[in-house]
This record gives sequence, structure tokens and C-alpha cells, in this order.
Amino acid sequence: MTAEAEALDPAGPPSPPRRFHPAWLVAAVAFVALLAAAGFRAAPGALMVPLNEEFGWSTSVMSLAVSVNLLLYGLTAPFAAALMDRFGIRQVVAAALTLVALGAGGSVLMTASWQLLVFWGLLIGLGTGSMALVFAATIAQRWFVRRRGLVMGVLTAGSATGQLIFLPPVAVVAESVGWREASLLVAVAALAAVPVVWIVLRDHPEDRGVLPFGADPATYAAPARATGNAARRALDGLVFASRHRSFWALAIAFAICGATTNGLIGIHFIPSAHDHGMPTTTAAGLLAVVGVFDIAGTVASGWLTDKYDPRKLLVLYYGFRGVGLLLLPWLLAETVHPSMVLFIVVYGLDWVATVPPTAALCREIFGDRGTIVFGWVFAAHQIGAALAALGAGVIRDAFGEYTYAWWGGAALCAIAAVLSIAVRRPHRTAAE
Repeated sequence: MTAEAEALDPAGPPSPPRRFHPAWLVAAVAFVALLAAAGFRAAPGALMVPLNEEFGWSTSVMSLAVSVNLLLYGLTAPFAAALMDRFGIRQVVAAALTLVALGAGGSVLMTASWQLLVFWGLLIGLGTGSMALVFAATIAQRWFVRRRGLVMGVLTAGSATGQLIFLPPVAVVAESVGWREASLLVAVAALAAVPVVWIVLRDHPEDRGVLPFGADPATYAAPARATGNAARRALDGLVFASRHRSFWALAIAFAICGATTNGLIGIHFIPSAHDHGMPTTTAAGLLAVVGVFDIAGTVASGWLTDKYDPRKLLVLYYGFRGVGLLLLPWLLAETVHPSMVLFIVVYGLDWVATVPPTAALCREIFGDRGTIVFGWVFAAHQIGAALAALGAGVIRDAFGEYTYAWWGGAALCAIAAVLSIAVRRPHRTAAE
């Protein structure tokens, strides 16, 4: 019997204990890849002002390109999960990072607004969508039995924080050198992650002759490898999930999550702060601080998800977010003051804290299909983000300010809180 078979066959001798489980190395590289892929997702917020100044493109036009990006980012996710099952994580992730680099690097050649749809929308949308949070969910589910919530929290932080920590350098380069050089900075970061992904990532623990972290050798059985058409598997997952009311509650609530993070704050906070006289670099720095606190908030949320009812956590998160958006119009000013700092800290802790409990509920309710179902829930997240990004741009052009966009987001958060507590966990309802 081979070493790999011995490690996976309960009847054979288990692999000798390891001081460092390779699952943690896989998770670390996944974190880096998500960080690099996310680099351009918030960059449009820092590039809108220079693009408007150079080409005269309106906020609505640029918001449309960002909306296409966010929409594809979400709709690609469930198919990416199925492709990872069918063809392998390394292949999909390496191709995704290359698409992000092509979109960011190619955008320096833009001369007409429709080209935003190609580079910002199509290429970067497909690339980042192929590395969306379903990638994090796939790593957590395949490589970990214990600490899944914590790992999901850490990887989610990598995805969300990547789009925010890139903001200060992108904003500084765009303002002091040029927006083209800022785009190239993101392209280089995405390309640099490709060889690391190719060398380290593996599809399953058994590829390295080990069990998932925390698995019991006496009871663990490796899941069957996926075969067949990846697109059909993704669509079958949607058909299966759509029969459950809990899926629709999770999907609508997560759409509101996307609307109030990526769609509103992620894209329009900097232009809104600029409207109030705040320098673009200062506003970008504030969003970077959101990213710093997001790491703590999301990791803590993963830890809490392993211990407490995920639905109650979601109610708490959406409630805090709604209060922040309700007060935001009175907090924006030319300079940074203590109340704005408090908003940034709270919003940072809450930024994507919703992801670990949402992913956990998908796993609880839908079992082995949980990752693909989470992909569809995440697609709803990005549909919400896309609609909010476009809607906020239209509101800005129509009213000359963003106030109604922030208040609308606050009202949506109240709806998301109600939907979250309405989700029925499988052990409570035999029908599910």
C-alpha cells in the first residue's frame, strides 16, 4: 500500500504525526492569491476622479463598467466552483490571476468609455469572479475539518482586505504619477502571485499524502472526485437550492451585504468624500483602515461562527452596518474627525464579517453541495453590489450628492437582519 493510501485508508496505519500540517501552507497561499486578485476591485474608486478629469466620463458611465465587473464577479463564482471541482484549483486560479493582470494592464490603452466595459468589466470581472469567495470556501471545505470557520474568516479577510490595502498606493500613484501607472501596479501584483499558486496549491489533501486538518483517521472518507460537465453541476446546484426558502433568505440578505459594501462604500465612498472637500488620498487611506479592521473582524467572525448560531451573528452585523450608513451623511467632512474614525472602525469590523456565518449556513443546510450553493448566494451578493454601484452613481448625478444612497443602504440592512433570523437550520426542520 502506498503512503498516500495508508494516510487515507482507515484500515491502514495512519501517517506519522506532522509538526506543521500542509493545510496551513495551502491556506496561506490562498490568502496571498485572494489578496492579489482583489487589488483592482476597489481601484476604480481611486481612479474615477482622474478618469473624469482626463476624459470627461460621467460617474454614471464609470459606475456602469464597475457594475458589469461586480455582476460578472458574482455570476462567475458558482461556475468557478464547479470548474475547480472538475479541472483543479491551480489551473483555475492561475488563469484567473492572468485575466486580472490583462484587464488592469490593458486598461492603460483606453481612449473611449466603452473600453471600460472590456477591461474593467469583462476581463477583471471574469478573473476576480473565478477567484471569488467560493475559492476560499473550497479550500476550507477540502483541507479542513476542524477550524473551518476560522479559515473561512481568514481567507475572506484576504479577499476583502486586498481591495482596500491597495487603495493608498493606487491613489498616491494615480495622483502623483498617473492613473495608468496605478493600473500597472495592480497588474504586476496579480502576475506575481501566479508562480506561487502553481508551485504550492494542490486540489486535495490526499495529493500530499495527508488527511484534512482535524480529520479522524478512523472515520474519515475522502469525498468522490467530481466528473462530468462543470456548468451542468453548477446549474443543478442552483435548481436544488432554489427549492429551499432558506436559500432565498440567504441570497437576498447577501445581496444586501454586497450592496452596502462593494457597491456603496467600496466604490462611492471616495467620490462622496471628495464631494465634501476631503482629498482623494485621505479618503483612500480611510478605506485602507477599513481593511485593517476587516482582518480582525472577519477572523473573529469565523471564530464566533464555530461557537454560536450564525443567524444571530448576521442580525448583529447587519444592524451595526445599517446604523453606520444612516449616520454617514453627517460624518463626511473636509477633514477626518473622531466620529468618522469610529465609523471606519465599526464598518471595518463589520465589512465582510457576514461571510463565515453565511458560508456555514450553506454548508449546514446543503451538505456536499454547500460550496456551489454558496457560489450562487455569492452571485446574489454581487448582483446587489452591481445594482448599488450603478444606482448610487445615478443618484449622485441626479441629486448632486450621495445622501439618499446611504439612507437606502441603511433601510436594506434592516431587511437583511430580518431575513437572516428567518433562515431555518436543518436540525430544526425535518423538511430541510
